[in-house]
Amino acid sequence: MNTKILERLGKIIKNIRLDKKFTQEVLAEKIGVHPTYIGKIESGKSNPSVMLLYKISKALKVNLKDLFDFE
Repeated sequence: MNTKILERLGKIIKNIRLDKKFTQEVLAEKIGVHPTYIGKIESGKSNPSVMLLYKISKALKVNLKDLFDFE
């Protein structure tokens, strides 16, 4: 698996989360996961499901496609 993609995805999620002034704990609570899992996603150590990415996008109030803006 190409971990660079997961690292980039995690960085995008982290940047959006910080822009929204959410802590990892707040985002985790909104989507129903443990805060340490948010940390694993943001560091590229976890491969979240499409459904979880959808929940993240809704909690952050962005389009799902915005999480994949790798340019």
